[in-house]
Amino acid sequence: MVLGGALGAVVGERVGLIEPVGTVFIHLLMMAAIPLVFFNLLAGVTSLTDVRTLGRLAGKTAGYFAATTVVAILLGMGSMALLRPGVGMSLTASLDREPGAVPSVVEILVSLIPTNVFAAFAEGNVAQLVVVGVLLGVTTLLLPDAPRDRLREIYADLAALLRKLVDLILAVAPWGIGALMAVAVGRYGALLFGPMAWFVVGIWAAHLVATGGYLVLLRLFTPWRGGDFLRRTWPVWATTSATTSSLASLSVAMDVAEEIGLPRPLYSFTLPLGAQVNKDGTAIFLGGVVLFTAQAAGLALSPGELVTTALMAFLLSAGSGSIPGGGFVVALILVQALQLPLELAAIVGGIYRLVDMGNTTVNVMGDMVGTILVAASEERRGVTWS
Repeated sequence: MVLGGALGAVVGERVGLIEPVGTVFIHLLMMAAIPLVFFNLLAGVTSLTDVRTLGRLAGKTAGYFAATTVVAILLGMGSMALLRPGVGMSLTASLDREPGAVPSVVEILVSLIPTNVFAAFAEGNVAQLVVVGVLLGVTTLLLPDAPRDRLREIYADLAALLRKLVDLILAVAPWGIGALMAVAVGRYGALLFGPMAWFVVGIWAAHLVATGGYLVLLRLFTPWRGGDFLRRTWPVWATTSATTSSLASLSVAMDVAEEIGLPRPLYSFTLPLGAQVNKDGTAIFLGGVVLFTAQAAGLALSPGELVTTALMAFLLSAGSGSIPGGGFVVALILVQALQLPLELAAIVGGIYRLVDMGNTTVNVMGDMVGTILVAASEERRGVTWS
């Protein structure tokens, strides 16, 4: 990462010649992510002793996801309220297209059920694959002993095969991550010194506060210490920063979760689910973008409008894609829904890669910390993992 960033700073935009190296790395991770998620989830669910345990884990995970997302939105809005980067800025550019409409809660819930399982695989729809994986896993648990045990072994073997594939892919990680960082710095680094610098600083500051919050939670409720956690999970944060994709980073996150001893039945459920629905970094960005745009337009949002903004950001952060640029698309939808000027796209779009490095890192860190917290909670109940 350091060498790639230095190369980008020296060479500038010409460093784009090595971008294919980073693109190949992302494609390899994406290739492994979908089957890895599916078969790890099946292996994890079928290793549980009963369906009630799965329900309890899902309840704790959902509660954590909801609470941290709300806090993240408030952090994004708070950073913009303190720094006020949009005040005095002139928005003059325009969009070529309309970004879309805000989906309803019902629409999001219905979209979790695939009409075609193979299409869900082909499209890389993680949320739908989690639903299918959980349903197949629960159904497997309800089978007679002989077929259940055979399927359990098959799932575990396929999951082990795909984890070995990730190990092979990670052998080229230094080259891929270095190339991605070089391109990011060479292409976007100069924008850090432009009029959007304070917006980037505000979002990054909120990311740091969120990270500090995660480390405090680990210190209070688990045996983990912040420094040890960051040191042992560092490969994940290098990947999230370079790829800016929760889905591309998921393979590495699951591999690291295995290495640090997290229970497979738990992380194989929480990490894929979190990659789709728990995006604290994206929530920070959405809350910040709305206040920044209102400031640039000279508008003061009322308390009621701020509450509406928070609720819509909560909904949209769960619906954003797990791919590079997904958060920017939902930011446009949110700004349009609140009837604020869409010209922000020409400004925020130019520096989005810079903030998305932090967005993705906080997204995945929130999932990893949540997994550790739920695991510690279950261990206090006396639960032993097979």
